[in-house]
Amino acid sequence: MTMLTLVLHASPTDINTGDTAWVLTSAALVLLMTPGLAFFYGGLVRSKNMLNTLMMSFVALGLIAIEWAMCGYSFSFAEGNAWLGGTGYFGLQGVGLDAYPGTAIPHQAFMVFQMMFAIITPALISGAVVGRMKFKAYVIFIVLWALAVYNPLCHWVWGGGWLQEAGALDFAGGTVVHISAGVSALVAAMILGPRYKHKSAEMAPHHVPFVMLGAGLLWFGWFGFNAGSALGAGAGATAAFVTTNLAAAAALVTWLVIETLRCGKATAVGAATGAVVGLVTITPAAGFVTPMGAMAMGAMGASVSFLVIQVFSKFSVDDSLDVFACHGMGGITGALLTGVFASEAVGGSNGLLYGNAGLMWPQLQGVLAAAGLAGLATAIILYGLKFTIGLRSTEDDERFGLDVTEHAEEAYRR
Repeated sequence: MTMLTLVLHASPTDINTGDTAWVLTSAALVLLMTPGLAFFYGGLVRSKNMLNTLMMSFVALGLIAIEWAMCGYSFSFAEGNAWLGGTGYFGLQGVGLDAYPGTAIPHQAFMVFQMMFAIITPALISGAVVGRMKFKAYVIFIVLWALAVYNPLCHWVWGGGWLQEAGALDFAGGTVVHISAGVSALVAAMILGPRYKHKSAEMAPHHVPFVMLGAGLLWFGWFGFNAGSALGAGAGATAAFVTTNLAAAAALVTWLVIETLRCGKATAVGAATGAVVGLVTITPAAGFVTPMGAMAMGAMGASVSFLVIQVFSKFSVDDSLDVFACHGMGGITGALLTGVFASEAVGGSNGLLYGNAGLMWPQLQGVLAAAGLAGLATAIILYGLKFTIGLRSTEDDERFGLDVTEHAEEAYRR
């Protein structure tokens, strides 16, 4: 079939080219977030694990894209039941260039935009297990996790499942992406156990400029993540764009103020972390809250995540890069605060602040359902791998660094 034939079959009268251009651009922005995450995480680890950390994000670009095309998209968005999508879109059959229902963009544009969310979500989990998980086990884990956690949860919230029917709001993935990844990260850290000499060895970030670069790429890409979720270039995208930036800004400033008051110094890693937490917190609410509501959410999200990091530092659980504190708690805080700050004047339903306490229940249901599914499925998958191929690298491998032992390469010449 020629390109001309494809164009002629695309029902051009049903497609808005401006909306399509925005959604495709947004898909590219969300794709950029995964390399951004790789550098954000990579700068935070020790130099001997830099490439291994980068690879944990990059491999998702290939594996999860294939899983999504083969069956993940179908399990997420094909017509099914309240719990799981059907097989109607297996191998992307029936996913053509006609308009996706309820939008003015091609079905394939919607599919590929959603693919980018599916890719970055399991990559987020890697931050909890860096420096000690076998790469082979990680590769198998993220594919099984996508099937067992991401696809069903995506269907529950966005694909016509029971949480969507219950009225739970999640504009761009606070529940589907961040709560699921954050809770899974915590469970994974507990099952793997702490890194070798976790409390005594030097664990400081080896390359803070990479951390800042990664955070900047994430912030940039997040405009596609949130504003692209409006699925059109209009008022909804504009509102989400503005709230995304303001929440990140408020969280960054809040984090630095707390750091300064507590430690006397404002750090670059703190600035980067605060911005990311603000972006996480606003994600479920981006198209539902006012600009001032977004700033309040960003400040609250940063405060909660900062506190959780301090609490977890007193325990032996080694969530290496604080994935649960930043993404899990940021997502939980954002999902619940959506029930507070959502405004019918922006989109969705009124929240508690506008006299509708009833929205809090579906938001809480979403939090509990995402955490329960992610935690249980992650434990089952990881214990299955632990007692078959094994999860942990050897102590010698950890001491030497996983760049060489897992990939036969070095990020930097010794």
